[in-house]
This record gives sequence, C-alpha cells and structure tokens, in this order.
Amino acid sequence: MTKRPNPIDVHVGARVRLRRLLLGMSQEKLGEQLGLTFQQVQKYEKGVNRIGASRLHQISEILSVPVSFFFEDLPGQETSGAAGGVEEGASAGYMIDIINTSDGLGLVKAYLEINDPVVRRRIVDLVRAIAGSHAEEALLETGS
Repeated sequence: MTKRPNPIDVHVGARVRLRRLLLGMSQEKLGEQLGLTFQQVQKYEKGVNRIGASRLHQISEILSVPVSFFFEDLPGQETSGAAGGVEEGASAGYMIDIINTSDGLGLVKAYLEINDPVVRRRIVDLVRAIAGSHAEEALLETGS
C-alpha cells in the first residue's frame, strides 16, 4: 500500500512552488541556496518529503516571504479576506493551477508589476466582466 503525502505537506510544498515561480527562480537555484539537489526541492514541492521547521524558515528567507505565507489558504480554514490584491474566495488550489501554465504565470507576473491600485482594480473588473459574459453565453447555449 502506497502512503499518501499529508495534505498540509502538499499545500506547503505547493506554496513553495508558487512563490519560487513568481520570483522566476528554478528548482536548481533554490536547491543550490539550500544546499540540496533540485530533486529534493521537487519532493518538497510535491509534498512527498516533509519540510522541517528550520528548513522552512530558510526557504522563507530565500523566497522573501514570512513562514506564515506557506500556510495561507489551507484547505478547510477560514480566510480573513483578500491579501496582496487577490480577491476573496480565490483559493490556493486555483492559484497554483493558474501558475502552472505559462499564460497564467505571465499574467500574474505582469499583474504584480502594476503599482497603481486603481489600475489593478480595473483589470480585475475587466476580467470579471469578460468571465461573466462568457458564463452568460454558455448558459444561453445550453438553454438554461
């Protein structure tokens, strides 16, 4: 019987991957800074290997985020609203799915480079409007 990784370890690993990709850092580069191979970083990111407290602290310093970043949006936990411009209701799972595509990663990186909060808000509103119009079109096509 194959042992499955703990869901919290998977979540923490996914958050490591998310932040690493947002910084444009390779697994190899992160591994070098940690004194590990890229394969070990892969195992951390997949949740196959558990990240110890001191190692997680080291990773947080390298990736320039607080340790708490890796535990944000844990499945089954209440969220206290939006952080960093990400809308309420957005889950880490969706974010990771987006980041794992080249278009999604490019979109997020470009969005994060926008310093004007008004422009950021307009972009979110635009995307919502586009998504809403596609949802309405889909409903009309299915006859619902």
